[in-house]
Amino acid sequence: MNILMMAVNDPAGTAIGFCKATNAHTPHRVRLITLESRYTHAWEEDIFLPKLPTERLGEVEDLLRRADLFHFHMTADENLRIGPFLPADFMAGKRILHHHHGHPDYRSDPGKYIAKYERLGRTNILVSTPDLMKPFPMARWQPNLVPIHAPLLMPLSPTERAARPDSPLRIAHSPTRKDLKNTDDLLAVVAEEQAVGLALALDLMDDVPNALCLRRKRECHVLFDHMQGYYGVSSLEGLSQGLAVIAGLDEWNTARIREFAGTEDLPWVVARNREELRAALRGLAADPARVAAIGAASRTFMENCWSDRKVALHLAEAYENAV
Repeated sequence: MNILMMAVNDPAGTAIGFCKATNAHTPHRVRLITLESRYTHAWEEDIFLPKLPTERLGEVEDLLRRADLFHFHMTADENLRIGPFLPADFMAGKRILHHHHGHPDYRSDPGKYIAKYERLGRTNILVSTPDLMKPFPMARWQPNLVPIHAPLLMPLSPTERAARPDSPLRIAHSPTRKDLKNTDDLLAVVAEEQAVGLALALDLMDDVPNALCLRRKRECHVLFDHMQGYYGVSSLEGLSQGLAVIAGLDEWNTARIREFAGTEDLPWVVARNREELRAALRGLAADPARVAAIGAASRTFMENCWSDRKVALHLAEAYENAV
Protein backbone atom coordinates (compact mmCIF):
# COMPACT_ATOMS: atom_id res chain seq x y z
CA MET A 1 0.00 0.00 0.00
CA ASN A 2 1.22 3.52 -0.80
CA ILE A 3 0.66 5.90 2.12
CA LEU A 4 1.10 9.65 1.97
CA MET A 5 1.45 11.43 5.31
CA MET A 6 0.70 15.15 5.41
CA ALA A 7 1.26 17.62 8.25
CA VAL A 8 1.68 21.35 8.69
CA ASN A 9 4.69 20.60 10.90
CA ASP A 10 6.02 17.31 12.19
CA PRO A 11 4.88 16.92 15.84
CA ALA A 12 8.04 16.14 17.87
CA GLY A 13 9.54 14.36 14.87
CA THR A 14 7.00 11.55 15.22
CA ALA A 15 5.76 11.58 11.63
CA ILE A 16 9.20 11.07 10.10
CA GLY A 17 9.82 8.37 12.71
CA PHE A 18 6.66 6.52 11.68
CA CYS A 19 7.55 6.99 8.03
CA LYS A 20 11.01 5.44 8.37
CA ALA A 21 9.96 2.62 10.69
CA THR A 22 6.98 1.61 8.56
CA ASN A 23 9.18 1.53 5.46
CA ALA A 24 11.78 -0.54 7.29
CA HIS A 25 9.53 -3.09 8.99
CA THR A 26 6.40 -3.49 6.84
CA PRO A 27 5.60 -3.98 3.14
CA HIS A 28 3.95 -0.55 2.94
CA ARG A 29 5.62 2.48 1.35
CA VAL A 30 5.22 5.78 3.19
CA ARG A 31 6.14 9.34 2.22
CA LEU A 32 5.76 12.50 4.30
CA ILE A 33 5.04 16.06 3.20
CA THR A 34 5.47 18.89 5.73
CA LEU A 35 4.90 22.61 5.25
CA GLU A 36 6.54 24.32 8.23
CA SER A 37 9.44 23.86 10.63
CA ARG A 38 8.79 25.10 14.15
CA TYR A 39 11.27 25.66 16.97
CA THR A 40 14.91 24.79 16.15
CA HIS A 41 14.72 21.05 16.66
CA ALA A 42 15.89 20.21 13.12
CA TRP A 43 13.91 17.02 12.71
CA GLU A 44 14.78 14.89 9.73
CA GLU A 45 12.57 15.58 6.70
CA ASP A 46 11.22 13.77 3.66
CA ILE A 47 9.50 16.34 1.43
CA PHE A 48 9.68 19.73 3.15
CA LEU A 49 7.71 21.97 0.81
CA PRO A 50 9.56 25.29 1.41
CA LYS A 51 12.81 23.65 0.28
CA LEU A 52 11.32 21.79 -2.67
CA PRO A 53 12.47 23.10 -6.09
CA THR A 54 9.61 24.10 -8.35
CA GLU A 55 10.59 21.45 -10.87
CA ARG A 56 9.85 18.76 -8.27
CA LEU A 57 6.22 19.76 -7.74
CA GLY A 58 5.29 17.05 -10.20
CA GLU A 59 6.59 14.53 -7.64
CA VAL A 60 4.10 15.89 -5.09
CA GLU A 61 1.26 15.61 -7.59
CA ASP A 62 2.31 12.03 -8.39
CA LEU A 63 2.33 11.10 -4.69
CA LEU A 64 -1.14 12.59 -4.24
CA ARG A 65 -2.45 10.63 -7.22
CA ARG A 66 -0.79 7.30 -6.46
CA ALA A 67 -1.46 7.13 -2.71
CA ASP A 68 -3.85 4.44 -1.53
CA LEU A 69 -4.23 6.12 1.87
CA PHE A 70 -3.92 9.71 3.10
CA HIS A 71 -2.56 9.93 6.66
CA PHE A 72 -3.28 13.41 8.06
CA HIS A 73 -1.39 14.47 11.21
CA MET A 74 -2.76 16.85 13.86
CA THR A 75 -5.41 19.21 12.49
CA ALA A 76 -4.52 18.73 8.81
CA ASP A 77 -7.17 17.43 6.43
CA GLU A 78 -7.94 17.33 2.73
CA ASN A 79 -8.18 21.13 2.62
CA LEU A 80 -4.52 21.55 3.51
CA ARG A 81 -2.93 23.63 0.75
CA ILE A 82 0.22 21.85 -0.51
CA GLY A 83 1.75 24.29 -2.96
CA PRO A 84 -0.66 24.44 -5.92
CA PHE A 85 -2.45 21.26 -4.82
CA LEU A 86 -5.30 20.32 -2.49
CA PRO A 87 -5.62 16.72 -1.28
CA ALA A 88 -9.38 17.21 -1.68
CA ASP A 89 -8.88 17.06 -5.45
CA PHE A 90 -7.31 13.59 -5.17
CA MET A 91 -9.72 11.86 -2.78
CA ALA A 92 -11.33 9.39 -5.18
CA GLY A 93 -10.69 5.84 -4.00
CA LYS A 94 -8.49 6.95 -1.09
CA ARG A 95 -8.62 5.58 2.44
CA ILE A 96 -8.41 8.40 5.00
CA LEU A 97 -6.79 8.30 8.42
CA HIS A 98 -6.62 11.17 10.94
CA HIS A 99 -3.90 11.16 13.59
CA HIS A 100 -4.13 13.51 16.58
CA HIS A 101 -1.15 14.46 18.72
CA GLY A 102 -2.66 16.59 21.47
CA HIS A 103 -2.89 19.88 19.58
CA PRO A 104 -4.43 22.52 21.89
CA ASP A 105 -7.43 22.96 19.59
CA TYR A 106 -8.14 19.23 19.74
CA ARG A 107 -7.73 19.10 23.53
CA SER A 108 -9.92 22.15 24.11
CA ASP A 109 -12.76 21.16 21.76
CA PRO A 110 -12.72 17.46 20.81
CA GLY A 111 -16.45 17.66 20.11
CA LYS A 112 -15.72 19.75 17.03
CA TYR A 113 -13.66 16.92 15.57
CA ILE A 114 -16.13 14.22 16.62
CA ALA A 115 -18.91 16.10 14.80
CA LYS A 116 -16.70 16.67 11.76
CA TYR A 117 -15.72 13.02 11.39
CA GLU A 118 -19.30 11.84 11.96
CA ARG A 119 -20.48 14.23 9.25
CA LEU A 120 -17.83 12.98 6.84
CA GLY A 121 -18.19 9.32 7.78
CA ARG A 122 -14.56 9.12 8.93
CA THR A 123 -13.89 6.22 11.30
CA ASN A 124 -10.10 5.80 11.08
CA ILE A 125 -8.89 7.99 13.94
CA LEU A 126 -5.57 7.60 15.78
CA VAL A 127 -4.41 9.39 18.93
CA SER A 128 -0.83 9.59 20.14
CA THR A 129 -1.34 9.05 23.88
CA PRO A 130 -3.98 7.07 25.80
CA ASP A 131 -5.45 10.11 27.55
CA LEU A 132 -6.70 11.39 24.19
CA MET A 133 -9.06 8.42 23.94
CA LYS A 134 -11.09 9.73 26.88
CA PRO A 135 -12.81 12.53 24.90
CA PHE A 136 -12.62 10.48 21.70
CA PRO A 137 -13.48 6.87 22.62
CA MET A 138 -13.83 5.78 18.98
CA ALA A 139 -10.12 6.50 18.41
CA ARG A 140 -7.34 3.92 18.43
CA TRP A 141 -4.19 4.63 20.40
CA GLN A 142 -1.12 4.60 18.18
CA PRO A 143 1.94 4.71 20.46
CA ASN A 144 4.77 6.95 19.37
CA LEU A 145 8.16 5.41 18.66
CA VAL A 146 11.85 6.19 18.75
CA PRO A 147 14.49 4.32 16.71
CA ILE A 148 15.98 2.47 19.65
CA HIS A 149 19.10 1.32 17.78
CA ALA A 150 20.12 4.79 16.59
CA PRO A 151 23.47 5.72 18.20
CA LEU A 152 22.11 8.72 20.12
CA LEU A 153 19.28 6.59 21.54
CA MET A 154 21.56 3.86 22.83
CA PRO A 155 22.74 3.85 26.46
CA LEU A 156 26.25 4.95 27.31
CA SER A 157 28.83 2.22 26.97
CA PRO A 158 30.25 0.74 30.20
CA THR A 159 33.39 2.83 29.69
CA GLU A 160 31.36 6.01 29.20
CA ARG A 161 29.25 5.24 32.27
CA ALA A 162 32.35 4.67 34.37
CA ALA A 163 33.64 8.09 33.34
CA ARG A 164 30.38 9.81 34.36
CA PRO A 165 30.36 10.81 38.05
CA ASP A 166 27.47 9.50 40.15
CA SER A 167 27.10 12.88 41.84
CA PRO A 168 25.59 15.33 41.30
CA LEU A 169 22.49 13.58 39.97
CA ARG A 170 22.11 15.02 36.48
CA ILE A 171 18.48 15.62 35.44
CA ALA A 172 17.50 16.15 31.80
CA HIS A 173 14.38 18.12 30.86
CA SER A 174 13.48 19.22 27.31
CA PRO A 175 10.13 21.02 27.29
CA THR A 176 8.66 22.08 23.97
CA ARG A 177 6.07 24.06 25.91
CA LYS A 178 6.95 24.71 29.54
CA ASP A 179 3.31 25.30 30.49
CA LEU A 180 2.44 21.73 29.48
CA LYS A 181 5.55 20.04 30.90
CA ASN A 182 5.50 21.05 34.60
CA THR A 183 8.77 22.90 34.10
CA ASP A 184 8.01 25.40 36.88
CA ASP A 185 7.36 22.53 39.30
CA LEU A 186 10.67 20.90 38.39
CA LEU A 187 12.61 24.16 38.71
CA ALA A 188 11.08 24.89 42.10
CA VAL A 189 11.75 21.43 43.52
CA VAL A 190 15.33 21.31 42.22
CA ALA A 191 16.09 24.79 43.61
CA GLU A 192 14.60 23.93 47.02
CA GLU A 193 16.53 20.66 47.25
CA GLN A 194 19.79 22.25 46.10
CA ALA A 195 19.30 24.91 48.79
CA VAL A 196 19.32 22.23 51.50
CA GLY A 197 22.38 20.51 50.05
CA LEU A 198 21.04 17.79 47.75
CA ALA A 199 23.51 17.20 44.91
CA LEU A 200 21.37 17.85 41.83
CA ALA A 201 22.28 19.36 38.45
CA LEU A 202 19.52 20.28 36.00
CA ASP A 203 20.16 20.36 32.25
CA LEU A 204 17.21 22.32 30.85
CA MET A 205 17.16 21.97 27.06
CA ASP A 206 14.98 24.76 25.73
CA ASP A 207 14.47 24.84 21.93
CA VAL A 208 17.63 22.86 21.23
CA PRO A 209 18.27 20.94 17.98
CA ASN A 210 17.20 17.34 18.47
CA ALA A 211 20.62 15.75 17.91
CA LEU A 212 22.26 18.03 20.50
CA CYS A 213 19.33 17.47 22.86
CA LEU A 214 19.79 13.69 22.63
CA ARG A 215 23.54 13.93 23.22
CA ARG A 216 22.97 15.97 26.37
CA LYS A 217 20.20 13.68 27.64
CA ARG A 218 22.45 10.67 27.16
CA GLU A 219 24.99 12.18 29.59
CA CYS A 220 22.38 12.50 32.34
CA HIS A 221 21.23 10.00 34.98
CA VAL A 222 17.56 10.96 35.10
CA LEU A 223 15.03 12.42 32.68
CA PHE A 224 11.99 14.37 33.84
CA ASP A 225 9.16 14.24 31.29
CA HIS A 226 6.11 15.89 32.90
CA MET A 227 3.30 15.25 35.40
CA GLN A 228 0.27 15.59 33.13
CA GLY A 229 -0.88 12.00 33.59
CA TYR A 230 0.49 10.61 30.35
CA TYR A 231 3.97 10.37 28.79
CA GLY A 232 5.75 12.18 25.95
CA VAL A 233 8.28 11.28 23.28
CA SER A 234 10.88 12.54 25.73
CA SER A 235 10.02 9.59 28.00
CA LEU A 236 10.66 7.14 25.17
CA GLU A 237 13.98 8.78 24.35
CA GLY A 238 15.13 8.57 27.97
CA LEU A 239 13.99 4.97 28.39
CA SER A 240 15.81 3.99 25.21
CA GLN A 241 18.98 5.71 26.46
CA GLY A 242 18.84 3.76 29.69
CA LEU A 243 17.93 6.65 31.98
CA ALA A 244 15.68 6.66 35.01
CA VAL A 245 12.62 8.45 33.61
CA ILE A 246 10.22 10.39 35.84
CA ALA A 247 6.63 11.00 34.67
CA GLY A 248 3.31 11.48 36.44
CA LEU A 249 1.46 8.56 34.84
CA ASP A 250 -2.11 8.25 36.08
CA GLU A 251 -4.03 5.00 36.46
CA TRP A 252 -5.82 5.28 33.10
CA ASN A 253 -2.61 5.75 31.12
CA THR A 254 -0.76 3.13 33.14
CA ALA A 255 -3.42 0.53 32.36
CA ARG A 256 -3.34 1.28 28.62
CA ILE A 257 0.47 1.23 28.55
CA ARG A 258 0.54 -2.17 30.24
CA GLU A 259 -1.90 -3.52 27.66
CA PHE A 260 0.26 -2.38 24.75
CA ALA A 261 3.57 -3.32 26.35
CA GLY A 262 2.33 -6.73 27.42
CA THR A 263 3.80 -6.41 30.90
CA GLU A 264 2.78 -5.20 34.34
CA ASP A 265 6.34 -4.10 35.07
CA LEU A 266 6.76 -0.54 33.77
CA PRO A 267 10.11 1.24 34.24
CA TRP A 268 8.88 4.80 34.83
CA VAL A 269 9.50 6.45 38.19
CA VAL A 270 6.05 7.85 38.91
CA ALA A 271 5.73 11.33 40.44
CA ARG A 272 2.35 13.06 40.13
CA ASN A 273 2.97 16.21 42.19
CA ARG A 274 5.78 18.27 43.71
CA GLU A 275 6.07 16.22 46.88
CA GLU A 276 6.27 12.95 44.97
CA LEU A 277 8.84 14.53 42.65
CA ARG A 278 10.86 15.70 45.65
CA ALA A 279 10.80 12.21 47.16
CA ALA A 280 11.79 10.63 43.85
CA LEU A 281 14.79 12.93 43.37
CA ARG A 282 15.96 12.43 46.95
CA GLY A 283 15.73 8.67 46.60
CA LEU A 284 17.57 8.57 43.30
CA ALA A 285 20.30 10.98 44.42
CA ALA A 286 20.98 8.78 47.47
CA ASP A 287 21.23 5.50 45.57
CA PRO A 288 23.36 5.43 42.38
CA ALA A 289 22.99 1.66 42.16
CA ARG A 290 19.20 2.04 41.99
CA VAL A 291 19.56 4.67 39.27
CA ALA A 292 21.69 2.25 37.26
CA ALA A 293 19.24 -0.62 37.81
CA ILE A 294 16.25 1.49 36.73
CA GLY A 295 18.17 2.65 33.67
CA ALA A 296 18.99 -0.93 32.68
CA ALA A 297 15.32 -1.89 33.10
CA SER A 298 14.34 1.12 30.98
CA ARG A 299 16.47 -0.04 28.07
CA THR A 300 15.29 -3.65 28.36
CA PHE A 301 11.68 -2.47 28.37
CA MET A 302 12.18 -0.56 25.12
CA GLU A 303 13.91 -3.50 23.45
CA ASN A 304 11.32 -6.06 24.51
CA CYS A 305 8.08 -4.08 24.72
CA TRP A 306 8.31 -0.84 22.69
CA SER A 307 10.67 -1.36 19.77
CA ASP A 308 10.19 0.73 16.64
CA ARG A 309 9.39 -2.51 14.80
CA LYS A 310 6.55 -3.34 17.21
CA VAL A 311 5.09 0.14 16.95
CA ALA A 312 5.39 0.17 13.14
CA LEU A 313 3.51 -3.13 12.92
CA HIS A 314 0.79 -1.65 15.12
CA LEU A 315 0.48 1.28 12.70
CA ALA A 316 0.44 -1.10 9.74
CA GLU A 317 -2.63 -2.78 11.27
CA ALA A 318 -4.39 0.58 11.29
CA TYR A 319 -3.53 1.09 7.63
CA GLU A 320 -4.69 -2.38 6.63
CA ASN A 321 -7.98 -2.08 8.53
CA ALA A 322 -8.77 1.42 7.27
CA VAL A 323 -11.77 1.87 5.01
